[in-house]
Amino acid sequence: MSIEKPNNLPLSGIRVLEFVHMVMGPACGLMLADLGAEVIKIEPIPQGDNTRRLMGSGAGYWMTYNRNKKSLSVDIKTEKGMNLVKELIATADIVIENFRPGAMKKLGLDYEGVKAIKPDIIYGSMKGFLPGPYEHRTALDEVVQMMTGLAYMTGPVGRPLRAGASVNDVMGGMFCAYSILAALYQRQLTGEGQFVETGLFENSAFLVAQHMMQRAVTEKPVAPMPNRVSAWAVYDVFNTQGNEQVFIGVVTDSQWLAFCEAFDLNSLKNNPDYALNNQRVKARDVILPIIRDALSALEKSKVMELCEQAGLPFSPIQRPEDLFHDNHLNQSGGMGELKLENGKQVKVPLLPFTMNGHRFGVRENVPQVGENTVEVLTSLGYGAAEVQLLTETEIIKCS
Repeated sequence: MSIEKPNNLPLSGIRVLEFVHMVMGPACGLMLADLGAEVIKIEPIPQGDNTRRLMGSGAGYWMTYNRNKKSLSVDIKTEKGMNLVKELIATADIVIENFRPGAMKKLGLDYEGVKAIKPDIIYGSMKGFLPGPYEHRTALDEVVQMMTGLAYMTGPVGRPLRAGASVNDVMGGMFCAYSILAALYQRQLTGEGQFVETGLFENSAFLVAQHMMQRAVTEKPVAPMPNRVSAWAVYDVFNTQGNEQVFIGVVTDSQWLAFCEAFDLNSLKNNPDYALNNQRVKARDVILPIIRDALSALEKSKVMELCEQAGLPFSPIQRPEDLFHDNHLNQSGGMGELKLENGKQVKVPLLPFTMNGHRFGVRENVPQVGENTVEVLTSLGYGAAEVQLLTETEIIKCS
């Protein structure tokens, strides 16, 4: 698998301005940046985006979603700083933002304000809710997971549990990037820009649509995943020798035969009462103890080996940090390299798709605050003396 060269990138020549923080906005910018757009992050001086300093579960946000970008550190509360930003807007193709409702309007940088500067601008706004009764509420990934039933579906009865990653934030960024690309294509046809908007709540509703339809089709309450009646008899985590664990899914009748053959379960294979999937689902209480007993006598490596040979879906139970050493990710070109602030080199997963067999890699490390300020101002025609004056008067910061 090869990494796409910078001059061959699909979005080369497209300039994006980011007014974003946390995950959803930066995730959108990341996708555009990895595809070759020049993404310029507008950061406040002197310390830049607060996301840089998050701790705990947020400690990885900054490094994950800000590669391949440039940092312009500017005080937009000053007239000179705002004028600089407006000059930059005049050169941009896309503006994205994910601040609280009304924040960009107060700055005069909402869609109407930006459109007055650049009439064909594509403006991507990422919010908690699309326009409607909830639009002025403040939302978080966890909030909308609770609102839509995603947390209900994830945890056991009475214990709603958010998904273990920022699924709505990342998907919100993805859908914003998706709609921006559609708007770019439409602009080629019409010459007009447009306003595109993404909502966390609507993302989460989209995720649980399958469970809404399950209720509509079955006319029965939908059970949380830990309490669900599975669509398949063998679709679970099994203990192997030494209490190590493997997930195995058997989702077709042909896989059932292959599974039974792989693990010498002839009594199950030859029983006509278990030949069809729905028969096996009804007989889970009989089938599963037999299977669990057979698998518990084998080492985890042997169980996985037999599953792979039989073409069965399976997985060891892993932690996120195990992926740093994942054989497939590393050998297939699915990992890029970043340098942490302490100088340590680390690996990070790349965008999960190819184009003509190419992956989109890390071209530039995550920027320091104001690292590209001089470069960006130079592109606007600012000379060294002007840059020096703006730096001395603390309108901008150059790292």
